[in-house]
Amino acid sequence: MDPRLLRYFVAVAEERNIGRAAVRLRMTQPPLSRAIKELETDLGVALLERTSNGVSLTPAGTVLLDEARALLERADRARSRVSAAGGAASLTIGTLVDSAEQTGGRLAERFRARHPGIDIRIREADLADPTTGLRAGLVDVALTRVPFTLAGISYQTLRSDPVGVVLRADDPLAGRESLTLSDVSERRWFQFPTGTDPIWCAYWNGDAPLETRREGPVVRTVTECLQAVLWNGTIGLTPLVHALPEGLTAVRLVDMPPSRTVVAWNTGTSNPLIQSLVEIARAVYR
Repeated sequence: MDPRLLRYFVAVAEERNIGRAAVRLRMTQPPLSRAIKELETDLGVALLERTSNGVSLTPAGTVLLDEARALLERADRARSRVSAAGGAASLTIGTLVDSAEQTGGRLAERFRARHPGIDIRIREADLADPTTGLRAGLVDVALTRVPFTLAGISYQTLRSDPVGVVLRADDPLAGRESLTLSDVSERRWFQFPTGTDPIWCAYWNGDAPLETRREGPVVRTVTECLQAVLWNGTIGLTPLVHALPEGLTAVRLVDMPPSRTVVAWNTGTSNPLIQSLVEIARAVYR
C-alpha cells in the first residue's frame, strides 16, 4: 500500500472530517477525497461512511487505522535511522496537537534564518504519545507539553497555560466563572489508550491515580476529545488558549497546575542542530 495514501487515511480517520483533514495535510478536499477512494478501490472495501457531520470508520476502516499507524511509525523510524547513518543535514521535529501552533511561528523563523540549508521534517503525534516519538527514536527534538515520564529526556519550558474543564454549553456548570476538581470528580472523563504514559494520563484526569482510573470513552486526538464531550456529555481538561467549537465551553480550574509547553530532547545528545533549536527557543520565549 502507498504510504502517502495511508497518511491521508490516518488524517481523515483521526479528524473524522475531510475538510479538517485537508487543512491538516495542507491540501484541498477534492484530491484528498480521490486519494481515499483510490485506497478503498485498492483494498476492495469501504473504509469510511459519509455522514452529515463528516465521516465515521467502517469495521474495515477501524482495522486499517491501527495497521496504518504501525506501518507509518516503522517507516518514520527507518527514515530517521537511514538519515542519521548517512550524516544528512536534517532535523526531525515532533509536535503534539497545538504545540507547534503555540511555539512554531517565531521559532521557525529564527531557526530558518540561522540554518537556511537544513531539511526540516515535522512529525505530528496524537495524545497517546506526549514524547511525540522522541523516546522511540522517531524524532530528534519535540515541541510538546509536560508532565510525562522524563527518564532520559531533558526539556526547556517555553510557556505555561492555565487549564480548564471542557463542558457542553448546556451543562449546569458551564455558567460558572471557575471550578475546582471536587466540583467535577464524579463526572465521566475521556481517557487515553492503555499503555499511555501514566504521569501524562494522571495529569489530564485531574491528577487522579491510576488505581482510581476514571470512567469514560478512550480518545487519541483533540477532535475525538471534543466529540466525546458533545455527544456523550463526557468532560476533560484543556489549556485555555484553545479555541473551542460551537456548543462547547471551558471553565477555569483554580486548583489545577498549568500545562507547560516545552522543547524536549534526549539527554546527552550531541547533535548541534538540537542544541541550536533549544537555544533559539529559549531566547524567543525568554
